[in-house]
Amino acid sequence: MKLNYNGQEKVKAPPAAVWAFVQDPARVARCLPEVQDVQVTGPNQLVATVNISKGMLRAKLKFDIDVKPDPDSHRVNVTIKGGGLGNAVDVTAGADIKDAGDGTTTLDWQGEADMRGPLVNMGGRVMEGEIEKMISRTFQNMGSIIASENNKLA
Repeated sequence: MKLNYNGQEKVKAPPAAVWAFVQDPARVARCLPEVQDVQVTGPNQLVATVNISKGMLRAKLKFDIDVKPDPDSHRVNVTIKGGGLGNAVDVTAGADIKDAGDGTTTLDWQGEADMRGPLVNMGGRVMEGEIEKMISRTFQNMGSIIASENNKLA
């Protein structure tokens, strides 16, 4: 099952604060909803364990995550691959980081997910919604954390 998502998040912090945040993949991974554990495995790589629970569908999934900030293109890209219990999820997401000109930053994000396995077969529509929420909440969480940290520095 292939899915595409997009949205926008306004961050109450300047672009410099956003760039400082996305340079640390462990901080970005902590923005994923339902993260149980994060282990940094390289400069831009990490492994995260995530619990997904919706109704009768429950799974503990392990993901390899690669965070690629690219200041030259004003973009951060994230690749997530993994799964568990015969399920596989591949997510490619990214955000264009734009200065809104008023001390805030806009993240115009897009995401694409490819899901395979028993969870999709049993609850494809439910999983579709859960993946969309995961991508959306990740960017919302990122915006909230950056804004909070920026307020503490101000």
